Amino acid sequence: MIKKALFYLFLIVLAAVLFLNTNFKTIAVGIAILLFGMIMLEEGFKGFAKGPLQIILKKATDKLYKSIAAGAVVTALIQSSSLVSAVTISFISAGLVTLQGGMGIIFGANIGTTATAWIIAGFGLKINIAAMAMPMLVFGIIFSLQKKPYLKGIGNILAGLGFFFLGIQYMKEGFDVFKEYIDLTNYALPGFLGVIVYAGIGIIVTSILQSSSASLALILTALAAGQIQYENALALAIGANIGTTITAILGSLSSNVAGKRLAGAHLFFNLFTGVIALAIIFPLANFVNFLSDIAGVSRDNFTLKLAMFHTIFNILGVIIMIPLTKRTEKFLIKFFKEDEEKGIEQPKYLNESILQFPSTVVSALTKESKYLFENAIFEIIAHALNIHRGDIKSNMNL
Repeated sequence: MIKKALFYLFLIVLAAVLFLNTNFKTIAVGIAILLFGMIMLEEGFKGFAKGPLQIILKKATDKLYKSIAAGAVVTALIQSSSLVSAVTISFISAGLVTLQGGMGIIFGANIGTTATAWIIAGFGLKINIAAMAMPMLVFGIIFSLQKKPYLKGIGNILAGLGFFFLGIQYMKEGFDVFKEYIDLTNYALPGFLGVIVYAGIGIIVTSILQSSSASLALILTALAAGQIQYENALALAIGANIGTTITAILGSLSSNVAGKRLAGAHLFFNLFTGVIALAIIFPLANFVNFLSDIAGVSRDNFTLKLAMFHTIFNILGVIIMIPLTKRTEKFLIKFFKEDEEKGIEQPKYLNESILQFPSTVVSALTKESKYLFENAIFEIIAHALNIHRGDIKSNMNL
């Protein structure tokens, strides 16, 4: 009830803002197109999730460093940490991935998602990216209308990229027009007060958009247009990193205890990393300036500096978390306990989160059948013969 009320309130406020401030429309359209592009990208890559993506994620979880690397590479390629989180939660709910392996993938996904900032800062804001988006949209729609699943997947990916780039262009143009009427830098806050306030705004915006990539695109375009100050943009990026955990939390609501543990690990990691980054934000910003000078990045190229900052604090978070992984795993297992009162007639592996991918459904059904046999059918047959299970399993001679 509360969720519905908040949703309708958000729609009313958004409609009022769009009606009263027409200059905001272009930015809002850009955000909407970009989010639609990301949805299409996810749909496109879901078609390949039962193939290479599934194989990579399943085989890369036997070692922590392999799962971190796999999470980073896959997320950088498909540009969606949300999809990687959803796949991992589905796999861990079906028992295909261990908790530690899933945590490694989530850690890596946080590093991989920084690729979005580099693409936008180094490429998307430098040229007329809409000119490249048009051919992608044309060929993407043609491919998406085909019957073969892999062609549809390619079409959705191309169309998704086209809408993503088109959304960036609209947002860029919107902020250029917007600054002629309202200068948002007048609301800049210096010092730690600004850091806390803008980090909070980043959390709220990302929770609404449910995409840290979309939030980063918004932050970078506003920064490029001179609508927010660099210091406040850094805090917004940290807030966006924390706010992105809402997707994993929502995805875990329909999963079993294993999925909830992974969502808890995701929340803990992002909160932990965010708090550390906020605590050392100014020394970290100075370190970015130092690296920028070495790399030959101009001092006023704040978008590239933000991309560098975003990458560094995520890598730093992973480095700090690696020695704490086993302790975190033990804590999560103790905190999210199996329901001891749950009867054997209740499913252990079957839940809504496994339905997203065929392989997880097959694995969950296999495990559920074994669990049912060991705990229910075996008992029913034994008792029907008036024999206790302990007698059958006994080591005594017949």
